Parts: sequence; C-alpha cells; structure tokens
Amino acid sequence: MEARSEIRHHLFDTAFGVCGVAWNTRGLAAVQLPEKDRAATERRLMQKSGSTAAADPPPRVAVLIAGIRNYLNGGKIDFAPVAVDLEGIEDSRRKIYEALRTVGFGRTVTYGELARAAGIEGWEGARDVGEAMGKNPMPVVIPCHRVLAAGGKPGGFSAYGGTATKRKLLALEGMRLDGGAPRLPGL
Repeated sequence: MEARSEIRHHLFDTAFGVCGVAWNTRGLAAVQLPEKDRAATERRLMQKSGSTAAADPPPRVAVLIAGIRNYLNGGKIDFAPVAVDLEGIEDSRRKIYEALRTVGFGRTVTYGELARAAGIEGWEGARDVGEAMGKNPMPVVIPCHRVLAAGGKPGGFSAYGGTATKRKLLALEGMRLDGGAPRLPGL
C-alpha cells in the first residue's frame, strides 16, 4: 500500500468565520468549521488532518474553497464530486460517509435511515452512525449536518457551536427544525 502523501492546509474567511481545509495528492483530507478564533481553528484542523504546514491551495483546492464560501453564503453547492481521502478510516465508517454523500442539498436523513443505507442492520446502526458523525473529518463536504435524530430532532453536532451551528447549516439549505422560515448567515 502506498504511504499517505504529505498533508497541507489553508485557512480562509467565510460568512461563518474562519474555516480551513487540508489536502494531499489523493484529495481532501479535512474541513474545519470555525472555532472560537483563528488559532483554535488552525490547531483543530492540523490535529485532525495530520497537516504539517500551511500552504497556498492548488487550483483544485482553491475551487473547493470558493465552493465552501459560496455555500456558507447561501449558495446551492453540490460537494459530492469532491475527491476525498478516506485512507485510514475503518470500512464501516467509510461506508457511512459514502452513503451520506448521496444525501443531497436540502434533504435530511435519520441516523437509522443512514445506517440502513450503509448496510448496517440492527439497533447498533444508529449508534454507529452517531459515532461516525462525531468523527467526521470533512463537515459540509461529508454533510453530517443533514443527519437528524428520529422525529426530526437535531441530534448532536460536534462542531464549535454544537446544534446551533447545525441549525445554521440546515437553514442555508432552506430547512428549519422548528418549522419556521429559514434564515441565512448571521442568524
């Protein structure tokens, strides 16, 4: 098996705050939503991606960054074509992430539905999906904010801001869990 290629990262401003991406030659390695400040965002991105240094993004990553900015400004963006590097992630989590990438803009799925879509049966499936969502290295690109608990409840969200951030992301896609009209960035 080929050794994992060197990972680099880049931070950028968005309507939500400073975000970051990390990549290698195989594809996207991580996305970081804003933390409490720029330094915290960079630390968390480096920790979860294994990036060794900041760098200017190559053209394919610059296109992704523009897409993330557009998405966080309320644009309808499909991240399914983005090449992601899931090397080193166990098969069950990889299957969950691959199934989740088919859940399109403006749609949601429950933990149980996603488990079944990933081929995980039994009561453990929803639990396994919840664990995978908490470890998702690429929020937005692997749209964990679209996974809800039964009954349309938000469930958890491990990004800074927790379920409030999840609700903001869903609002960008025209969805509100409380039944009200959606609101865009800067809620």
